[in-house]
Amino acid sequence: MSGLEPAAASDRDAAFQRQGHGRIRPVFEALFPFVVVLGLWEAVAHYGMFPARLFPTLETVANAFWRLTVSGALPHHVFETLVRLLVGFALAAVIGVAIGILMGRIRWVEDMALPIVSIGAPIPGLAYAPIFLMWFGLGNLAVILLVAVVATFPIVLNTWSGVKAVKEIWVRSAQAMGAGDGSLFMRVVLPGALPYILTGLRLGLAQAWRILVGVEMLAAVPWGLGWMIFGAREFLATDIMLSGIFVIGVIGLILEKLVFQRIEQATVVRWGMVTA
Repeated sequence: MSGLEPAAASDRDAAFQRQGHGRIRPVFEALFPFVVVLGLWEAVAHYGMFPARLFPTLETVANAFWRLTVSGALPHHVFETLVRLLVGFALAAVIGVAIGILMGRIRWVEDMALPIVSIGAPIPGLAYAPIFLMWFGLGNLAVILLVAVVATFPIVLNTWSGVKAVKEIWVRSAQAMGAGDGSLFMRVVLPGALPYILTGLRLGLAQAWRILVGVEMLAAVPWGLGWMIFGAREFLATDIMLSGIFVIGVIGLILEKLVFQRIEQATVVRWGMVTA
């Protein structure tokens, strides 16, 4: 027995090492592209291919980020932008999912709404901005409503596609087992369409971000990341502009990881409809 114990301990150590490598590798793979891009950026900045004011080093950007954060300006910009984003996107999610489900389940709603959605979806969001600013004036109301309208289109189209993609055999099987309309919708139609709905919400959020940052530059709002980036342009403050862009990327990543992925894991992945 004593001769086997060292071998068993060695096997355990090897297993722990493999587990450690297995945990580190995904982190390394996720960070590697960012390390490469940041390294190239730093090399170009130090090489002096562009003026330092237009192409700052990472240290300069980090200093600007820290300075804006400590002064409270950056958190205030982030808060104002997040309020507009979340309110506008919440309106888009509720309205878009409802319209998409109605289009998928009721033929006359589909016939009426699909041409309108198909025409409106390809139009760039900024094309609507002057009209909304004239209708609702400068300020938060125009921004929020514009975000809601622009984000609604991909949500409607993907929800409609998801409802239409639910297999007819699932519906007939549920009806044969005595499922009513409410049970049929909650247990068959909605779960079957959910992967499409989540895709539509992701696309809608991306559209919401694009139009929000753009329209904050036009709507004369006093605070917001778009307003900060646009204002920094006038002073050639590229470090401030890059700080704002960095924050937008981080917020988008947080929403993806903490909201969409968790919903996906708790629903369609757990149900076996998609792989993790």
